[in-house]
Amino acid sequence: MARVKAVCISEKKGTMKHEVPEIQVRRDHGIVGDAHAGKWHRQISLLGDESVEKMREKFPDIPIGAFAENILTEGLTLYQLPIGTRLRVGETLLEVTQIGKECHADCEIRRKVGDCVMPREGIFTKVLEEGTIRAGDAITVEPGDALC
Repeated sequence: MARVKAVCISEKKGTMKHEVPEIQVRRDHGIVGDAHAGKWHRQISLLGDESVEKMREKFPDIPIGAFAENILTEGLTLYQLPIGTRLRVGETLLEVTQIGKECHADCEIRRKVGDCVMPREGIFTKVLEEGTIRAGDAITVEPGDALC
């Protein structure tokens, strides 16, 4: 079963995020208190712990949030989900809007760690249904989507 391993925010774009007990997500906004919130298609970033593990082979002390992920997941290969896939995450509903991204030239994560998996394996979503997300929450692909 896929689940949320951790939730993170940052107050400034381009920096590592820090783990928090829970996040509040709002439609047409994203995460309350996160620098990337706003009415756009990349409201929430997700990255699989399986992707982070590849980097931990070289850098074992990488903290949660180092790749600027809002939600660290486990048990689901996120970058294989097609755009438009809807994910039930705890009590919320998110829609995949982008797979991967271009990394900032001055990315703090790349400078500190030497590489960044987010551009290759991270995904971005927008909020369809509001609520709270916490570590331990289940993640399911909604019926009718490609990977059910």
